[in-house]
Amino acid sequence: MMENVETLNVDTLFDQGLERYQAGESPADLIPVFKEVCDRASKSSSAWTCLSWLYLLEDKPNSAIKAAQKAVKLNPQDPQARVNLSIAMLEKGQKGVRQHIEVATQLVMAVPELKEEVEKNFADGLNRKPDWEHAQRVYNWIFGS
Repeated sequence: MMENVETLNVDTLFDQGLERYQAGESPADLIPVFKEVCDRASKSSSAWTCLSWLYLLEDKPNSAIKAAQKAVKLNPQDPQARVNLSIAMLEKGQKGVRQHIEVATQLVMAVPELKEEVEKNFADGLNRKPDWEHAQRVYNWIFGS
């Protein structure tokens, strides 16, 4: 029997969304899943971070900015949320990117696990979207390559 989205608890829904993403499912198919998670767990910064990343992969910087801003507000210590916000701001030509880059850089340099995770996410994003100029630029700023 297929489980209905309504009957799944929000953590299960989130985990399944991540698994589907890692299995290569398209961001467009997963946006509704993560929107549902964000609706049901509006204080989950990781859900907002994931949603903003999916929007970025789908060339929806306006939506990405809104989701990333919520993620940063909920968890200012999440470098990925700040990376996503920086990329979205660059894609919209907005000012104020430097402060987010500086905080993300400090966080990834201070915590090896965060550095590894953020690097892995960049690799994944650039693999899915090879000519992603703004992601490459943010990566270079943070990791200095």
